[in-house]
Amino acid sequence: MTSPSTPWGDILKSLEALYLEVDEAALRLMSIHAGRLHCSPGCSTCCIDDITVFEVEAQYIAHHAAEIIETGDPHPEGACAFLDGEGSCRIYKYRPYVCRTQGLPLRWIEETAEGTPVEMRDICPVNEPGIPVEELPWERCWTIGPFETRLAALQVLASGGIPVRIALRSLFAMNTDR
Repeated sequence: MTSPSTPWGDILKSLEALYLEVDEAALRLMSIHAGRLHCSPGCSTCCIDDITVFEVEAQYIAHHAAEIIETGDPHPEGACAFLDGEGSCRIYKYRPYVCRTQGLPLRWIEETAEGTPVEMRDICPVNEPGIPVEELPWERCWTIGPFETRLAALQVLASGGIPVRIALRSLFAMNTDR
């Protein structure tokens, strides 16, 4: 997967630095919204089965969660394969980008059919009570785009230009020794 000109170690360091920035920014928003965020260990409403990540993140998870993948069983279909029996994340420390921002008020820009940009917003229904997400100042929302662009650039660097996405559940399927 890694481009011959870029060693995996450099990409790993860049990914970990990106995750650190994401965690710091998410923590700031979590402190602002502490009264409305009800996410806690075992809350897995957003931990759906169809989550895909860039291949670079999948390889990072596979590297750090090799024992879980090799000896553990995936959570039953319908929820993320990396949940345990109580609904807690078995790879929390190594979770992908998308999981690091779940639950926060989100904002992003879409284009209408006419090409006009329009701001969209959403929040996990568990965290909905409070000021309507549409009324929050933009800086109190997680803006989708900037970190994803940097993550996509790491994927391109790692793959030599191919933006491959991997289903998290498939990491277990790749282990054929069971």
